[in-house]
Amino acid sequence: MHLPGTSTEPVQSHKVSHAAIEVDTYPVAPPELELEQVHIYVRHGERTPVGIRMAAPPASIPEHWMMCKTARRFRAAVAGTTTGHPGGVHLGHTNPQEEELSIRKIVERSDGTHNEGECLLGELTDVGRQSTFSFGQGLRDLYVSKLAFLSDTIESHGETYFRSTNMPRTFESLQQVVHGLYPNSKCAPGISPHILIRNGKDENLIGNTYACKRLETLLVGFAQAAASGWNHTLEPLDKKVSKYIGGNPIRLDGKPRASGILDTVRAAQAHGIKVPVEFEEKGVIELIEKAVVNEWFAGYKTEEVRRLGMGRLLGDLSRKMQHKAINGSQDPLKIAIHSTHDTGIAGLCETLDVYDEKWPAFTAAITFELFRRRHDASQGQSPFQTILNAFSSEDQNDSAEHYVRMRYQNRNLVLPLCSEPGSHLPGSPEFCTLAAFTERVRELTPTDWESECAAR
Repeated sequence: MHLPGTSTEPVQSHKVSHAAIEVDTYPVAPPELELEQVHIYVRHGERTPVGIRMAAPPASIPEHWMMCKTARRFRAAVAGTTTGHPGGVHLGHTNPQEEELSIRKIVERSDGTHNEGECLLGELTDVGRQSTFSFGQGLRDLYVSKLAFLSDTIESHGETYFRSTNMPRTFESLQQVVHGLYPNSKCAPGISPHILIRNGKDENLIGNTYACKRLETLLVGFAQAAASGWNHTLEPLDKKVSKYIGGNPIRLDGKPRASGILDTVRAAQAHGIKVPVEFEEKGVIELIEKAVVNEWFAGYKTEEVRRLGMGRLLGDLSRKMQHKAINGSQDPLKIAIHSTHDTGIAGLCETLDVYDEKWPAFTAAITFELFRRRHDASQGQSPFQTILNAFSSEDQNDSAEHYVRMRYQNRNLVLPLCSEPGSHLPGSPEFCTLAAFTERVRELTPTDWESECAAR
């Protein structure tokens, strides 16, 4: 049992909360299809809770987490000084010499004390760094070693695209993923992978309530409705868990909120920290999870929230796949990796009607794979059909010859949007035609996002 306010080290046999990429069981596409492009959306790695909860006895979940030693030392590029001017000041100098400054980051507590290796609230931990690095290694094992889809060495920036939200835990997670996929020894001289970040108003890897007031209003409304509908359902848990939250009832809008309790429990379990036995009971944690999932994501069952929350992201995805389909090898992009949050992962799944109603695990990942029908795939067709194909007005590289497969946590997903005959590869419903996919995305993409986001 951990005393309140004390530090703790992760136990060696911590409970793993992320799902590694399963390379050996990866389902290779039918032989008539060839992989052309991959888009990955991955939640950041294991982190500390975003708030201090249940630190007092009898829960005694630590307030301070000593699990951030790996990244405490780093080097920063700074403008250096040169001789030739008094004091080394570059008056009017537009190109100062760069130097590297070695820095050690340490968290200071409110009483002025500090301990090296302590994590900030919501910070990626050493466990999270390892799991995201392993995720990148899994990508390399799959797309470089097994499928020979990606180059062994990154020679230019055109083949890859890396983007993160502007949060330290997602940016650092993506750094680890990229390093696992292409370690320094696999980067050509002079090539350093670029990680892109957008300004807040342009961010679309999550439902952007910061820049979209209408979305914020809608999601607040759904959260309030969830509290009205689910709080009564949570009442039977009070006798089991209230003693761990200061005697308060557990409610979606309680103190602490049910979502905060779930956050603390899941973070602790991911790091091998003991939680009260009641939170390990399937009936308890599943009921809390169902209520919280409804609070956060029920809105994505509606068309307006889907458009405002995930429409722009899906629009970006669709445009890149269409560009590849039209331009083929003239478009060098092969893999795009996006580092996002649980809300982005769940929002995407719910928008496409394939959400499993479970809170996304750390490093949970969605993959969209674009396939092209091979040009020799007409073998076995009748001569008449072959002639028709040859004289078709549709380019052999356009959406009529391309398919999209969505995968989540090593599972193929059958998208309801392409369930009709003609909207997927015959006999393989998980391969949605690019035409059907882009048509549905077109319906979800706002024509004027800012106008639709205006408060009403």
